[in-house]
Amino acid sequence: MHHLSLTLDSPAENLALDEALLDAHEAGEIAGGVLRLWESPNYAVVLGRSSSANLEVNLDACRQNHIAVLRRCSGGGTVVAGPGCLMYAVVLDFDAYPQLRAVDLAHDFVLGRLTKALTPLLPNVAKAGTSDLILKQKINKHLAQKFSGNALRIKRNHLLYHGTLLYNFDLNQISRLLGSPTRQPEYRDGRSHGEFITNLPTSRENLEQVLISTWNATKLLTSWPRTRVTEIVQTKYAADAKWTIL
Repeated sequence: MHHLSLTLDSPAENLALDEALLDAHEAGEIAGGVLRLWESPNYAVVLGRSSSANLEVNLDACRQNHIAVLRRCSGGGTVVAGPGCLMYAVVLDFDAYPQLRAVDLAHDFVLGRLTKALTPLLPNVAKAGTSDLILKQKINKHLAQKFSGNALRIKRNHLLYHGTLLYNFDLNQISRLLGSPTRQPEYRDGRSHGEFITNLPTSRENLEQVLISTWNATKLLTSWPRTRVTEIVQTKYAADAKWTIL
């Protein structure tokens, strides 16, 4: 698998690059899959494809602080990207992994791999809900805290699976910029963002090493789909209010 560590200049470009990597695989321009790692230097709110900005985002706070609110190509819930939140994306080929056409199996496969890989570093890591990774608490299972939210996009021959890994994030930003999610997993038990979400007690370097090893991403991707990124930014994020809320 290829490996691409690349953060572009704007939130829109970074979201576009994940989508462009999927499209490039579909078009036969890249083969063998890719793991991309990036981390936004600025805060941005990222909605799932069908999430409601009016319900899930504190739009006034975003306006006042000049924080972009964008919609990604995949489903899932709303997240805040920024310093201390490692973002990853993996594109997989259905020829190699035909079972991943089923959404539930795709979640189980990718998050199962991540859980297994992180366990030597953090023994209390587990999958929870539909697509969360959590730190379990020995005393009370209802006190488990989320550190990773994930989402996917399926096309004809490939899968894009991407998500967040919080390790040194200012968690106050989540309470400040987001409202209560419209869909909540049972294990959240009505807790506020501050009670429910946590950082992993490890470094970005450790997380990157785990991800690269997990996906055997040993080949550097030397040419990424620049033209596709530009096209997506211009046609979607620069021109369509559905995708760029603020």
